[in-house]
Amino acid sequence: QVQLVEAGGGLVQPGGSLRLSCAASGRTFSRYAMGWFRQAPGKEREFVAAISRSGFVYYADSVKGRFTISRDNTKNTVFLQMRSLKPEDTAAYYCAASTPGGAAAREEGGYDYWGQGTQVTVSS
Repeated sequence: QVQLVEAGGGLVQPGGSLRLSCAASGRTFSRYAMGWFRQAPGKEREFVAAISRSGFVYYADSVKGRFTISRDNTKNTVFLQMRSLKPEDTAAYYCAASTPGGAAAREEGGYDYWGQGTQVTVSS
């Protein structure tokens, strides 16, 4: 069982930056692929970024070049650095963990554990 707690959301102006973090419980964090998803009001949850156990990264086209996913296995934490934020990035952001030994995935079904979400609002 893995518990995930996101932090770092907030209100930011267009063009600004935010850094989200997701802290995981347990001693085997390095065994999990991690992902970030987001859900805007009235829309389905969508893939944002993922990082494999070995550090390979994957991004949605809409955030490529602006967002960076990373992980610190010594701190059981995954990060999402967001730059050049746009109003359309406004959403609740969720981190997710795969099954132990699982691969990074773009689909929600590839993840077994989810955080409670943190709100990101991009507005002037």
